[in-house]
Amino acid sequence: MTTVFEVYPENPQPRIIKQAAEMLRKGAIMAVPTDSSYALVCHLDDKNAVDRLRRIRQINDKHHLTLLCRDLSELANYARVDNRQYRLLKLATPGPYTFILEASKEVPKRLSHPSRKTIGLRVPNRKGLQLLLDELGEPLLATTLIAPGETEPLNDAEAILERFPHELDAVVDSGACPSEPTTVLDLTPMAANNPPALVRQGLGSLTSLGLQAQ
Repeated sequence: MTTVFEVYPENPQPRIIKQAAEMLRKGAIMAVPTDSSYALVCHLDDKNAVDRLRRIRQINDKHHLTLLCRDLSELANYARVDNRQYRLLKLATPGPYTFILEASKEVPKRLSHPSRKTIGLRVPNRKGLQLLLDELGEPLLATTLIAPGETEPLNDAEAILERFPHELDAVVDSGACPSEPTTVLDLTPMAANNPPALVRQGLGSLTSLGLQAQ
């Protein structure tokens, strides 16, 4: 049976955050609200949980998973970031953006893209999720919660429980969140003085980063 954690969006209860973190440490697959849509998350170093997460989403190892980080300094531990990339990241974090960057040695090889050695990273701007990351003391591995065969992400706990009645260990319910996914930017071209590549236009604005739509 799926555990439902009811969390106040503005004043998340520390006791419940600790319970959710403990479940994740033990290998749980959890749906959590972000500053864009819901995401599926699991513990970074749990191979079995990562494999389950991919099966639930029906994605293979070529699909970029994302590390949800507490802040920009933590993000920089898991990616190789030059000065130009860092300035853009500073503008965009925290916020509804996912960035593809060259993975550092801190990222397990099985989590980075098999041919490109890259990883997706983001710093979410949602209080409950930030507190959960603080409680864990490390990033969570995540993917946008889009049901197999669908194109739009899920943004409501009740709809998630209806769509995934048995597959998830827990759902954090703190009310509906935006129905759009993050904007995904590939920053690896910047290492060769090229502009970032837009992979997916989502909730995050390009103009606020000084970028133009492609």
